[in-house]
Amino acid sequence: MRLTFILFWFCLTTGAFAQTLVKTPPSAIDNFMDKRFGMFIHFGPVTLRGTEIGWSRNKEVPEADYDSLYREFNPVLFDADQWVKTAKDAGMKYLVITAKHHDGFLLWPSAVSAYNVSRTPFKKDMVGLLAKACKKQGISFCIYMTVLDWHDPDYPIHSPHDTLHNVKGNMPRFVNTMKNELTELITRYKPDMLWFDGYWEKPWTNAYGHEIYQHIKKLDARIIVNNRLGKESEKLNENSLGDFLTPEQRIGNINMLEPWESCITICNQWAWKPNDQMKSLKECIQTLVKTAGGNGNLLFNVGPMMDGRIEQRQVDRLNEMGNWLTKYGRAIYGTKGGPYVPNDVYAATRKGNFIFIHVFKPLDVLKLPALNGAKVKNVNIFGGKALKFTQTEGLQIMMPNKLPDDNCTVVTIEIDGDAEKLPVIRQ
Repeated sequence: MRLTFILFWFCLTTGAFAQTLVKTPPSAIDNFMDKRFGMFIHFGPVTLRGTEIGWSRNKEVPEADYDSLYREFNPVLFDADQWVKTAKDAGMKYLVITAKHHDGFLLWPSAVSAYNVSRTPFKKDMVGLLAKACKKQGISFCIYMTVLDWHDPDYPIHSPHDTLHNVKGNMPRFVNTMKNELTELITRYKPDMLWFDGYWEKPWTNAYGHEIYQHIKKLDARIIVNNRLGKESEKLNENSLGDFLTPEQRIGNINMLEPWESCITICNQWAWKPNDQMKSLKECIQTLVKTAGGNGNLLFNVGPMMDGRIEQRQVDRLNEMGNWLTKYGRAIYGTKGGPYVPNDVYAATRKGNFIFIHVFKPLDVLKLPALNGAKVKNVNIFGGKALKFTQTEGLQIMMPNKLPDDNCTVVTIEIDGDAEKLPVIRQ
């Protein structure tokens, strides 16, 4: 009996049971990747201090102060329909809310953990209201969940900034709490995707990740899961958990084999910060385009203010992105990245027999490597006039004197075959 238990534990901790995991249907992952653009929202009582969510506890904000903020948390101008409309107007196809971040506070009224929104002056179920608003407006609803909790006495680390705050804890009991919280989230709100975070600390093991993953799939096998539930976070293989990679605050490298999503902030801080520097429209659009050009999704983060509103300047910036996507969305949604690798001059996406070149700066001639095995039939400004081109030494396209869009102009190349089957061309 003892030998059997040891073998079982070895298999569980080394990933030898990975082949028994219930995998997400490929069609669900493909549908998620076709969306290309989503809204990340970091929100909680910490907005009352304007510091970073989770990470400022025991640093900029003393623990006792931080843990008492919920008593004042009353975002009276929170409007779930307006948040979702902001995402929709930006051209975003899905939304991810921090239902529980590393500070342990829950944005839903939980019967499992008392540290939740029902004990605030606000009281309303923010997760439930957002789920309902997303369903009404046709936006895919998704949930962020931490696998560490510096507030929970069962979790062995209470501050990443001070090891004296560490306690003995009880990880099996902590994981059981997490299961019960996830059961509430999944059965009540039916998210399409779960976005985990916090896997790097020592108490969290791959075995716990497998246990949680199996729990999720028993509740709803269709749910997509990101790659931060297990300890293997750099690639997707038989030892890793999850359906897509998650490069953070950077654009991922082109990858035609593994689904990925870059999470990047519209300002600098994840949670709201007064007068935080916001990215220009050009940077926002080109970030989205380079991400799609690498065959990835962009999860673009906003941090609503303490009263529950998204800053108007952020709403305006997102609306400007939506205006660009209204015109050029066909070159983003449902496309594949490549065949050219994104660079500082252009990025490329493709669909069917069309390649879309997203040009970032003015130039007389757009010079591209040859498309081996394919012949160019036509080149046009997206939705506009034809452009002259030659394809004797690579592909050279004569560009107009003034680009139609200073932030990113799209050129459409029609070829005589399936552009999606072309290999990636690395200059």
